[in-house]
Amino acid sequence: MKSLKEKIVQEGKVLSDTVLKVDTFLNHQIDPLLMKEIGEEFANRFSDQVITKVLTIESSGIAPATMLGLVIGAPVVFARKKKSLTLANNVYSSKVFSFTKNETNEISVSRDFLSPDDNVLIIDDFLANGEAVKGLLDIAEQAGANVIGVGIVIEKGFQQGGQNLRKQGIRVESLANIKTLANGQVEFFD
Repeated sequence: MKSLKEKIVQEGKVLSDTVLKVDTFLNHQIDPLLMKEIGEEFANRFSDQVITKVLTIESSGIAPATMLGLVIGAPVVFARKKKSLTLANNVYSSKVFSFTKNETNEISVSRDFLSPDDNVLIIDDFLANGEAVKGLLDIAEQAGANVIGVGIVIEKGFQQGGQNLRKQGIRVESLANIKTLANGQVEFFD
């Protein structure tokens, strides 16, 4: 996706060979026009599927997932990283390790919002090692839902997450796939 790649090059900050900061448009401040375009692109890429729910994780996955939900007319469900008193024990949950934050979170989704009748598309902001996606896949499996694929805004293709998911036969569509962040420069796969 050309506009996303341009935004990454113009506004992204390479903090190391493995860390890209994109908080000016995706992770802290949101560029709504870009998110609308991202939602439309995911809708186009998965137009061959019937999607009944969009599943993501808080917080940076919510904006692109919501825009997709708006385009296709499907509800968006997000996994919470902290349990709410209103959720109690009526949840599907999974443990997710964040390499960026160096912590493990238990994510959860109310059992009221996912069922075996659902065709789920998972959306997330970044794919590196694939831990967040694995947690969301686990939750969908617990619900008996059918996962039709994974949409990723930015994939770090030099890390194993995307490769491992694809080897499992999971359809992964990434809008920008980064080949390297070496020498402070972003280089994309074609």
